[in-house]
Amino acid sequence: MEIIDNFLKPEKFNELQTLMMSHGEFPWYYNDTIVTVDDDHGEFQFTHIFYQYNLPDSQYYMNLDPITEKLKQNAIIRIKANLLMKTPEIIQFPFHIDIDHVESPYTTSVFHVNTNNGHTIFKDGTKVESVANRMVIFPGNMYHTGTTCTDEQRRVIINFNYFQV
Repeated sequence: MEIIDNFLKPEKFNELQTLMMSHGEFPWYYNDTIVTVDDDHGEFQFTHIFYQYNLPDSQYYMNLDPITEKLKQNAIIRIKANLLMKTPEIIQFPFHIDIDHVESPYTTSVFHVNTNNGHTIFKDGTKVESVANRMVIFPGNMYHTGTTCTDEQRRVIINFNYFQV
């Protein structure tokens, strides 16, 4: 696992953060599950698919160029942003791998868009704080999960799943 702070240059990060955290400009889509369709605990999230099924799936896909250029990607599987709303207590979701139907080894990267008291947690006990402009890179078969936050209105991350060069 690799944790990289200040992943993007400040001006590029500020552009992306402003876009994704804006009020009304960036489209978020309601999703009544967090990890799997079997989740039935009342939790929900908002998502935005940038890329899937071998094609860009968002008019904002090119806004990720500063990130995708830095990641050593051979082929993208999926890029998806998650927005979790503030909760009274931090909620941790079930451990999972992002893409369970891909047989070849792939890489997952989690980019933190805003700073908050939520975490990305790994099954081995590693806990990574949500710090704006932080990238966490790890093998795609590594079980992990996320949490909500209690100190900001929302926790926003972008998941990158890809084959490395």
